[in-house]
Amino acid sequence: MIYFSHLLDDNEMKQLLKNPGTGLESIEFSISENLDHLDQKLQAYEKRLAYMGYPELTLHGPFLDLNPAAFDSMVAEATRIRYEQSYLAAKKLGAKKLILHTCFLPDVYMIPGWADRVADFYRRFLADKDDTVQILLENVLDPYPTPVWDIAAQLAHPAVGLCLDVGHANCYSEVAMSEWCRILEGKVRHLHVHDNDGTKDAHLALGEGTIPAEPFIPLLKVADCTVECFNQRDCQLTYDKILTIKG
Repeated sequence: MIYFSHLLDDNEMKQLLKNPGTGLESIEFSISENLDHLDQKLQAYEKRLAYMGYPELTLHGPFLDLNPAAFDSMVAEATRIRYEQSYLAAKKLGAKKLILHTCFLPDVYMIPGWADRVADFYRRFLADKDDTVQILLENVLDPYPTPVWDIAAQLAHPAVGLCLDVGHANCYSEVAMSEWCRILEGKVRHLHVHDNDGTKDAHLALGEGTIPAEPFIPLLKVADCTVECFNQRDCQLTYDKILTIKG
């Protein structure tokens, strides 16, 4: 399945979703104001989904101001509450996946012990969860793949996996894409696909930046992915390239 991130207006999304084998990754419930009015926003979004043809759905969870590795108990609790709200949204909308950022902050947290703290947070969060919604952790500012892998390895829960964002890895890490793919192989259940030149998170069409596609081709052949581009043209170009790769 190839998803399109709901970064475009509903009319453009409706056109993109006419492509075969596509679904929608919603960012609607990554926004705190929407979570504050969850029932109202769920009803409104269901109508929008109907307009777009009831596509298969993945949700992107909240991340701004949140941190599962927080030492401050109130920050950790706020993170838990927001994650619970987005999980509830996923359940009610029938989403198959909920993607959550690792929220690693360079120069704030030390690498040693960080994965353990994040794993402990998710162990408690997942205590009452089944495997009907996959919980996929996405790299963002993470400089190295090993701590990301370590979180997933510590969580022996059938719902847990990783979302490899190739754009983030290219932009925020000096580790080669081939190493990201090698180390995370076996834990990756989803990819975010877009391109950049390594200097900023530009969300270009695949092939218009410096990201080498060859290392993550094996992952694309076995995992779902989301096209994360900022305009319809780049989304379509990236979809076409992914479709060719998947064969």
